[in-house]
Amino acid sequence: MLTAYFEKIQEKLQVIEASEKDNMVEAAQKVAEAIAHGHIVHLFGCGHSHILTEEVFFRAGGLVPIRPILIEPLMLHEGAVTSSQLERQPDYAASFLAEEDFRPGDVLIILSTSGRNPVPVDVAMYAREKGVLSIGLTSLEYSRSQPSRHSSGNHLYNAVDLVIDNHSVAGDAVLSYDKVKVPFGPTSTVVGATILNAIFAEAIKQMADQGFDPPVFLSGNIDGADDHNQRLVEKYRERIPLLS
Repeated sequence: MLTAYFEKIQEKLQVIEASEKDNMVEAAQKVAEAIAHGHIVHLFGCGHSHILTEEVFFRAGGLVPIRPILIEPLMLHEGAVTSSQLERQPDYAASFLAEEDFRPGDVLIILSTSGRNPVPVDVAMYAREKGVLSIGLTSLEYSRSQPSRHSSGNHLYNAVDLVIDNHSVAGDAVLSYDKVKVPFGPTSTVVGATILNAIFAEAIKQMADQGFDPPVFLSGNIDGADDHNQRLVEKYRERIPLLS
């Protein structure tokens, strides 16, 4: 199974590189433009999708102006079953969206593999009202296999400005074994992390090519990095209090 899982991940990454490249380049352009003009990139996800928002935050070799939206009841550590129920709850997003510092010109990346639950869709719709460009990282196959739970009938993919398909299968499990009754081996997290880091790497290149010094963290475990990183933290602290 170990080899089979590696093969499945490699297959998906090859498919994504070929089929999603144009959308990823466009996403990188939007990120680069936003940062070069003084804006930031927000990321939002529920359940396991929130893991990806933390993957790219305060990351050695990663962009500095990254703001994860961490709504603890929608994460897993306060109650996994409860978090899933809340993601399905109509209008739950209203309980936290008014407090979010969305400004015109910012970019918001919304992560939801199934794309069917109300909260991610509501976040996308709210972002549009605020003049924030929204990018959805989702699975079109998964979304189209299941009805939306949102009152509008929308899935995430038709509520955002730009879609990147992570090519997860319905159910997000790619392996089977004759002694196991259910499929297993999820792909969305490892593939999603690759997609996000690839987009940000391309955005960094584009900023540099345009003569803008990309704000990138150095590893805090490299001598001399602290001064470099602290200057960047001071620059973005007002917009991203989590950097404190």
